[in-house]
Amino acid sequence: MSELPPRRIYESLTVIMPVYNERATVAEIIRRMRAVELPVVLQVIVVDDGSSDGTDKVLGALEDSTVHVMTHSHNRGKGAAIRTALSEARGDLVMVQDADLEYDPDDWPRLLEPILKGKARVVYGSRFTGERKNMLPLHWFGNRILSLVTNILYSSTLSDMETCYKVFDAQILEGLTIVSNRFDFEPEITAKVLRRGHRIYEVPISYAGREPSEGKKITWRDGFSALSALIRFRFTKEY
Repeated sequence: MSELPPRRIYESLTVIMPVYNERATVAEIIRRMRAVELPVVLQVIVVDDGSSDGTDKVLGALEDSTVHVMTHSHNRGKGAAIRTALSEARGDLVMVQDADLEYDPDDWPRLLEPILKGKARVVYGSRFTGERKNMLPLHWFGNRILSLVTNILYSSTLSDMETCYKVFDAQILEGLTIVSNRFDFEPEITAKVLRRGHRIYEVPISYAGREPSEGKKITWRDGFSALSALIRFRFTKEY
């Protein structure tokens, strides 16, 4: 099991935000991100993943010295967007933020605290231990099953493997190759971090789940892809 190195001093945070057809929410989420008071310098990398609803025009008006926008010519998926952004990430810490309003940037200080205090190098925000607008039953059940499978396969005790809020010491990601293009990024990154011996620290976060009619994109099919990824990355030689 990997032990914590001597306490590092973290000076910067890169927040990666994949965006696909979120014209109605992207300006508000960026406003909330800018409003968070942080003890580190913030870099935001937004990847417009082939949006066709005018999201690109909204982002064009929001880009500045803090918010950098990258673009995919066509939709490639969440994992592919994160991979694109990682090539430009410069922070000592790296976090993923969804472009909808399900996850609240006001939770960022809570997520960063264990790392800044030297308690952890990887932190996940759990939707099942904090205040929340409950998700649909099928999504709730699927998330619980995937976390259970993760714990069985990787000897972990996670309550929310599929959470969007994942924060990493950037050194953890060095030499780690992400191959997943869609939502199976979540089990892949979790599997590879755990297989390298890093323990994952969880903190409670708030959650305001959307329904498909409100723009939620993940479906039951993605649950099967996540399950397949958990099994595949447990037994592959490369991690």
